[in-house]
Amino acid sequence: MTKSPTERPLGLQLRVLRPDPLGGPPVMGPGKADLLEGIRETGSIAAAGRRMGMSYKRAWFLVEAMNDSFRAPLVEASKGGTGGGRAVLTALGVTVLTAYRRLEQLAAETGTAELAAIREALAPQPEGQPAAAPEADQPKPAAP
Repeated sequence: MTKSPTERPLGLQLRVLRPDPLGGPPVMGPGKADLLEGIRETGSIAAAGRRMGMSYKRAWFLVEAMNDSFRAPLVEASKGGTGGGRAVLTALGVTVLTAYRRLEQLAAETGTAELAAIREALAPQPEGQPAAAPEADQPKPAAP
């Protein structure tokens, strides 16, 4: 069975890219923003990653990539011990996350007519077929 494009919601995912002629990965996108929110809420990189279904190693990789992409770290982490480690967003981390979420909100509020026009122009997609390859910024599922 083929679903009409108008039967499914069309989404918008904001990615912030560094002006790089080689085109590196996004410095901020929905997966990284969700990870930052998880760290802010749980105080833990591991717990934030688990909530997203990603391994601790992947979560740490994304945190390090974000910290390296900005003029100062977005996340500060202390090593674990008997009480476990702790991670917090820095002031810059809060600023970047807040600005990113505001951009998402503005795009969603102002782009509804444009998204509707794009949705109407889409060809039908066969049932069960993915729309596109997964994005590099999306969290990868944890290994079983």
